Amino acid sequence: MTADAARKRAFWQIFLLSAGLLVLVAISATSVVLVNQARKDAGRVVHTIEVENQLATLLLEIRRAESAARAYLLNSQDSFLREHEAAVAVILPGVDQLAAVTSDNPVQVENMKRLRPAVMERMAEFARAVNFVKGNDTPSAIAMLPQTGAGPAVQAIAEAARAMRLEEQNLFIERTQKADRTQQLSSIVTVTGSALVILFAAGSLFLVRQSSNARDEAEAKLRDNNLNLESTVQERTADLREANEEIQRFAYIVSHDLRSPLVNIMGFTSELEELRGDIFRRIATLANNEPVVPDTDGNLPEPALPPEDKQLSSDFSEALGFIKSSIGKMDRLINAILNLTREGRREFKPVKIDTRELIETIASTVAHQASETETVIHVEPLPEIVSDRLALEQIFGNLIDNALKYLRDGVPGDIRIKGRTKMGFAIFEVADNGRGIDPKDHQRIFDLFRRAGTQDKPGQGIGLAHVRALVRRLGGTMSVSSEIGNGSTFTVTLPARWTGKSRNEAA
Repeated sequence: MTADAARKRAFWQIFLLSAGLLVLVAISATSVVLVNQARKDAGRVVHTIEVENQLATLLLEIRRAESAARAYLLNSQDSFLREHEAAVAVILPGVDQLAAVTSDNPVQVENMKRLRPAVMERMAEFARAVNFVKGNDTPSAIAMLPQTGAGPAVQAIAEAARAMRLEEQNLFIERTQKADRTQQLSSIVTVTGSALVILFAAGSLFLVRQSSNARDEAEAKLRDNNLNLESTVQERTADLREANEEIQRFAYIVSHDLRSPLVNIMGFTSELEELRGDIFRRIATLANNEPVVPDTDGNLPEPALPPEDKQLSSDFSEALGFIKSSIGKMDRLINAILNLTREGRREFKPVKIDTRELIETIASTVAHQASETETVIHVEPLPEIVSDRLALEQIFGNLIDNALKYLRDGVPGDIRIKGRTKMGFAIFEVADNGRGIDPKDHQRIFDLFRRAGTQDKPGQGIGLAHVRALVRRLGGTMSVSSEIGNGSTFTVTLPARWTGKSRNEAA
């Protein structure tokens, strides 16, 4: 399949999918409108039925009141009177309710103007007849019955009720027909839209099927081409494997040669530490001009040293501590190189780390260098994290070394390490007041074997590149903010609870 054909097929697929989506949206919008309209039409039909029911209920209560009144006039029984009074009690509220439900129709409002006075007049006739009976004038009450049964009030009630029924019947027919038309229109829209969607779906399936067949053909051709490339790939892989093995052998030889002098340094440092007691004991003995007598266990007590010799002893112990700390750091680096040669790559191991204690240990190894440049290293409270300890030592050790290395001449150094946590990440900042970095070199300094600024300090340009690679393997990011003459701030963002699954394998 040519590129033009593929583009055309893709265009038609997008067109059909877009058209189908538009049809669905149109159907949905139209259906919502029609459903709302049908709900309104149905509500009007129900309203008409409610008006008719309310009118029928009112007329029924009037007839009930009339029947009970007639029975009371004839028999004078209190039960008929009570039934009459109960019917009368609901007639006026019924008239008010009927007026309320017909208030939206001007025709019915006019009909209510005729119905209400007629009902009031009819109730007045009931009241006069009842009063005759209560006044023991039963003949007068009975004489009223033929007159009131077909009087003006009854005829007015009947005519108003007939007009209201006729109006509601006409409205019922009109509203029912409108509701039916809305329902039919909704059905037509749904059926038509569904048919269009099915049509678009069929067209899309046809194009997808064609694309699938074309893809299968392309995959078959690709498999054929891959068969021809397998031999080339195998040759290149063998070359890369051989080169990697050569690099590993070279790294092993270098690390082995580094370990030999390191072992000697460690041995002589241990001997110096053992000789320290004897040396300063002899100095104390000579200073005090008194022989040292062993205690009951045969141990020689620590004689008192003069103040200047005490300071010398303290400096000697501190220097040995710095040497041992640096030896330990170098030993860990050599072990890491050896692990790389044995395993091809050191596996990071997440452990819980007190970052403040780790950075204070790093700061202690460079305390002598810091004192020479009058640099103060401030370590603020830092969050504990789970990460690889050696990687963190390399990251922060390199950043602190660089801060000490690139101080401004004649300005006492100030290095601050602070940190915080945010959304599952630990954010560390290593800030200094050194010479700073030109903004155009902010990315350059992270490139391997690339350096920025005046090259007056020893270095190979691999420190920050290695640091950024370690940060990426730990699943974090690194950035710098700096200007010439205003110091630098390196920001390292690391997962607070690193599990070892998010490291960058390409780092």
